[in-house]
Amino acid sequence: MASPIRILSTELRLTDVETRLPFRFGGAILNAAPLATLRVLIQTEDGEDAEGFSSDLLMPKWFEKDPSKSARDDVISLLASIERATAAWVRAATAPTPVFDAWRAAYSECMGAFDPTDTSALVRSFGVSLMERAVIDATCRATDTSFHNALRADLFGFAPGELHPELATWDLGASLPHEPADSIEVRHTIGMDDPLRVEDMKPMDRADDGFPQALDEDIERYGVRRFKVKVGAGEEEDARRLTELAAFFESALDGQPTITLDGNERYADLAGFLSMLETTARDPLGARLVERIAFIEQPLDRVATFDLDATAAMSDLSVLAPVVIDEADGHVDAFTRAVALGYKGVSIKSCKGVFRALLNRGLVEARGGELFQTGEDLTNLPAIALQEDLALMCALGVEDVERNGHHYFRGLDHLPEAEQTSALDRHTDLYGRELDCGRVSITDGKMLTGSLACVGFGHEHDVAFEERTPMEEWAPQEA
Repeated sequence: MASPIRILSTELRLTDVETRLPFRFGGAILNAAPLATLRVLIQTEDGEDAEGFSSDLLMPKWFEKDPSKSARDDVISLLASIERATAAWVRAATAPTPVFDAWRAAYSECMGAFDPTDTSALVRSFGVSLMERAVIDATCRATDTSFHNALRADLFGFAPGELHPELATWDLGASLPHEPADSIEVRHTIGMDDPLRVEDMKPMDRADDGFPQALDEDIERYGVRRFKVKVGAGEEEDARRLTELAAFFESALDGQPTITLDGNERYADLAGFLSMLETTARDPLGARLVERIAFIEQPLDRVATFDLDATAAMSDLSVLAPVVIDEADGHVDAFTRAVALGYKGVSIKSCKGVFRALLNRGLVEARGGELFQTGEDLTNLPAIALQEDLALMCALGVEDVERNGHHYFRGLDHLPEAEQTSALDRHTDLYGRELDCGRVSITDGKMLTGSLACVGFGHEHDVAFEERTPMEEWAPQEA
């Protein structure tokens, strides 16, 4: 039963975070990014006050990939999105309102109608999702409920038929597993420049911090067997990289990994991507790798995703592997439009929205099982962002999830010391101490997530919010 809430106050604080390793995805190289943390205070209809939190990196060159804008410009746009969405949410919940109704009002105000040529939809929806997660967290705390149980009890007043009429009779709570998963497989991301073997690295390129850097080290340390491979350097270079990876996996894992490919919006049409895979398959080991591709993620620019000419080779490409939208999933109507063109899957990312993921789950189930969702989100960091995203994945029963913040960033070092200690004490299955810092624990390729079934949205540690920098005292770095 829905628990109406009203929003009393909001506050945003920021932390500048540096990577331990540079990471290239598509045309961008990430070395640092600000981490936003939002605190929301709500009051229930019964007069119970509670605070909730959400957090996310303000990632440049992903939410929008405008080459005329700098990384600093992108961060400013994301901050503006948060400001606009916060105001919209407060207006929507000045009086007691079910969370889903408040989300619908804020989402409608910030997003408008679906436009396949809109390249800024993910920027605008980011602020809506950050508020959404904080309000969900606060509502769970006010009612002494875990996120998974809140979904099963319809605490948020979820009404999917109001956005997708075909879901009018679909029951989210009944579709969920009785308990959230207590572990999840890690799909390790292999960046376009990431070294495969430690022996091939130059001494000057070593991080020398005791943690894995080359892919063979990650396999040995974490036991990972599932991989997401970044491509997008061009047909010839991508085919060469995949052939190189095929030879690596043959020796490292007897040619038995599970592979997904992420095109990072770098291909002009699906025919080019298909040609690249056909070139890869001319090599015997490359052919074995192509056969093990589970799905292909976002090969086309988000606008070209919905273009008939660019997607003309969909049927032929889908023979090799189904195609998933990610960056093109900028609106509640995006998945249905993509499905009409032959796409089979859509990514789940908490930075795109919790209710959007739930709506897409309904579409997957309503369409008879041919469609699917995937767990993707490279760089969400401990503790709040990572745990809320994992709680969403585990509630939905996602089998594996792209997860690599632990690889490109140094553990929990970006958190205030007291918050690190609290996270390590309260979530002993997910975190542990290694060398001189707290780290995400991965054993046999899995993260353990049982402790996320706590009151709130997947986290019960003490958040040292006041030790972050207030928004009004923080300034974005120059590019």
